This record gives sequence, C-alpha cells and structure tokens, in this order.
Amino acid sequence: MDDATRTELEAAAFRALRAHLIEARPEVQNIDLMTLAGFCRNCLARWYQEAANARGIAMGKEEAREIFYGMPYADWVAAHRTEADAAKQAAFAEAIRAHQG
Repeated sequence: MDDATRTELEAAAFRALRAHLIEARPEVQNIDLMTLAGFCRNCLARWYQEAANARGIAMGKEEAREIFYGMPYADWVAAHRTEADAAKQAAFAEAIRAHQG
C-alpha cells in the first residue's frame, strides 16, 4: 500500500470514529471514555490541534474543539453532558491512578 492510500484510509477511519462519537453515540460521556479507553473526544480534538500546530497551522484549543465537535464546545456540553455521579468520578480517579503507575 502506498503512503497516500494509507493516509486516506487513516483519515476515513478518523472521520468514522468522530461521526460515531458525535452523531451516533453522543450520550456516551467523556468521563466514561476516559475511564475505559484512556482518551475522549477532547483528547481527539487536542491531537488534531497538535497535528495542525506541528505543520505550522496556528490553532488553539477552542478552535480545535469546535472543529471536532462541529459546534462550540459550550454548546456541545449544554446539549449532551450529564453530571458524573460519585461512582463515575471514583472510577475515573482510579483509572488515572492505574495508568500513571
């Protein structure tokens, strides 16, 4: 496989992941993703920002989030985020501790 085709396939997979997280499963909370997978939508937006910055494209955190979420982050939060209960917060804290060691 040539590099251009590989890049196209990787980009298609990223777009599918983004669509799944934004459109198909918006009810899945970032804290749940972080606890189970060690990354969330905000991580993906940050990685997008870092890739842009590495290529000399100036992009801040909020701009990257708006590109990833397809709307201002505050709007996404208002529409989709639910409060994490104590059990979710404890599971998240434990996952963070486990991955730091």
